[in-house]
Amino acid sequence: MDFSLSPEIEDYRLRVRAFVEKNVLPLEKDKSVFDEHENIREDVVARIRLLAKAEGLWAFQMPKSRGGQGIGVVGMAACYEEAARSPFGPVIFNAAPPDDGNMILLEKVLKTEALKERWLQPIIDGRVRSAFAMTEPKGCGSDPSLTYTKAEKKGDKWVITGRKWFITGAEGAQHFILIARTSPPGPDGDRKGLTAFLFDASQPGWRIERRIPIMGPEEHGGHCEIVFDGLEIPDECRLLEVGDGLKVTQIRLGTARLTHCMRWLGLSKRCLEEAGNYVTQRMSFGETLAQHEGVQWMLGDAAKDIHIGRLLTMNAAWKLDQGDFARTDISIAKIHVADALHKAADTAIQLLGAQGYSKDTMVEWIYRYARQARLVDGASEIHKMVLSRAYLSEQDDFFKWGV
Repeated sequence: MDFSLSPEIEDYRLRVRAFVEKNVLPLEKDKSVFDEHENIREDVVARIRLLAKAEGLWAFQMPKSRGGQGIGVVGMAACYEEAARSPFGPVIFNAAPPDDGNMILLEKVLKTEALKERWLQPIIDGRVRSAFAMTEPKGCGSDPSLTYTKAEKKGDKWVITGRKWFITGAEGAQHFILIARTSPPGPDGDRKGLTAFLFDASQPGWRIERRIPIMGPEEHGGHCEIVFDGLEIPDECRLLEVGDGLKVTQIRLGTARLTHCMRWLGLSKRCLEEAGNYVTQRMSFGETLAQHEGVQWMLGDAAKDIHIGRLLTMNAAWKLDQGDFARTDISIAKIHVADALHKAADTAIQLLGAQGYSKDTMVEWIYRYARQARLVDGASEIHKMVLSRAYLSEQDDFFKWGV
């Protein structure tokens, strides 16, 4: 496995880094461009996005034929990391969740060019935002079999009733992907009881009940609770076949989990960047903090975990580019990088002292944001269960080398 970047990808990575340095980092210091949810206002995002598009820094994950860059998953790993040097970088390049994962999914599963033009292309172009509605109160979370939102077939339409919550980006989203129950669990489990659908925000029969307050800063559109009370979806807006809902979630979440890791590594590196700049200048007892052995241990330990996370992420990205599902590799990366992000932010705050705990740097923003990493797209404990089952099934083959 050779993780060295091609000259083309390396050039693209450096261009992304330079763009973030010039156009995104300065936004962090201008409090007038922030909204009430501690994110950059969408009108400001739209303005900076025009600059990114003009420089060809847009939709890394999409094929060139659709207006993207087609750089592959390895290329994405390198460039997403650079984009996330600022928490606000990924959305500028149209590489932020949930649109990122939704675009990857729709590019893979939509069957016709007409459907892609209707549902996918507006997201790629940045004309609309999207959301993925799966998680439910007292229902589907890490266990999809608990889904109780129903889709009942009536003629050539499906009628949806139920409730979803913590739906990221729902407020202001136009295109939604919905997972609903179309049949009860069978004797072999629930692998065919769910189906995926597309619907537009303009359709009647659903509403946003509330935008759920959370501990950390929010993505655009927040994390919402949604009620369905008779939404009608034409059968032509079904994704894959009836009963393929779980398959749709697996297709989406595989790469999406890894792109989380890519972005979190960028945030982790930013934390150490802030701390490193500080400890090399701050004097304490006649020498810089960086000369103190205890500080060196803290920085070295965090840097080690970030580097391990990068190798795990790049390994999984390489496998995806080879056509492998890389399920266990993605789970390992997801667990480790989520922990590494929290450690990097915590270490940076400790080294920055009161300044790190204040809002004078982005570190406290990242720290509050980081706590969700061990929960989103499968809690760490669920991924450990996946790894345990894989190991017990494969035994020594779990550790086999690729040949």
